[in-house]
Amino acid sequence: MASPPAVPRLPPHDPRTPALSVVDMHTGGEPLRIVLAGCPEVVGPTLLAKQRYMRQHLDHVRRRLMFEPRGHRDMYGAVLVPSELPDAHLGVLFLHNEGYSSMCGHAVLALGRFALDFGLVPAPPAGAREALVNIHCPCGLVAAFVECEGGRSGGPVRFHSVPAFALATDLLVDVPGHGKVVVDIAYGGAFYAFVSAEKLGLDVCSTKTRDLMDAASAVTEAVKAQFKINHPDSEDLAFLYGTILTDGKDAYSEEPTTNICVFADEQVDRSPTGSGVTARIALQYHKGLLELNQTRAFKSSATGSVFTGKAVREVKYGDFKAVIVEVSGQAHYTGTASFIVEDDDPLRDGFLLK
Repeated sequence: MASPPAVPRLPPHDPRTPALSVVDMHTGGEPLRIVLAGCPEVVGPTLLAKQRYMRQHLDHVRRRLMFEPRGHRDMYGAVLVPSELPDAHLGVLFLHNEGYSSMCGHAVLALGRFALDFGLVPAPPAGAREALVNIHCPCGLVAAFVECEGGRSGGPVRFHSVPAFALATDLLVDVPGHGKVVVDIAYGGAFYAFVSAEKLGLDVCSTKTRDLMDAASAVTEAVKAQFKINHPDSEDLAFLYGTILTDGKDAYSEEPTTNICVFADEQVDRSPTGSGVTARIALQYHKGLLELNQTRAFKSSATGSVFTGKAVREVKYGDFKAVIVEVSGQAHYTGTASFIVEDDDPLRDGFLLK
């Protein structure tokens, strides 16, 4: 039998459609597919304008990378773009099964490593144990601090969030199948509804993921229908991203508190959810359950992976008393790939099973 060629080459494909080259990573089990090459230029004077442009003109790229047969309904992605902010090392657009997100903590943790290892930031000084990576997310500038040795990443990454705040507490929402449910809403770069799973007759640690997903989705739709989300700066950010079901252990403890996040189109986060941890810490701080620089551990009920977080300082954000939150977690590389399209493929742009 003939040996395979020593130099990898692409299979037959439509020459008019460049191959999409990616690096795959995961943070606490939650995937991140980073586009290296092949995405057409994303046009716009600001990052939010670029996000609108991609949604309107390049959404086929998202579908091809997130959907089957190249991805799956819980795949997550990142397209790197130039930023208009002078302090940013890179800009990023976040992709998921429904569209685009304003913030993604697990992706920021992974992108910190990626940016350092792929030369997107200046090499840290000799002997430095941490490198700064300023990532412009649609919600604003997020600073990532990457543990490193010899100029390469290794160990956990931490980031400092945009201002995070509680939007509404003890909100009574009529959830079909569950009756009146008390919900909190908080912002950590994206807006989430928070509710103890126990209030829905569930256990976040032992109930089947499918049942948790159905309940969280019902809460999300009920909140969207009954409560208007407002953001201090931009209507582009004024939307409910998802619902996080918790174990109800909001008071400070050295023991981990467990949650699961269901966002976008019933997409289940495998990690503890970086922007969700940010929002949950802001909520606990608002309620007087957490002090500045008290570190809490947050555990994913899906995989058991853990992020840590703490409120590091108070800030004013519009009319809100907000906090900057530090979140830490570990990202890992899983591989690389090049995805192509054949011109006669009827499923070239992907599909999702419901």
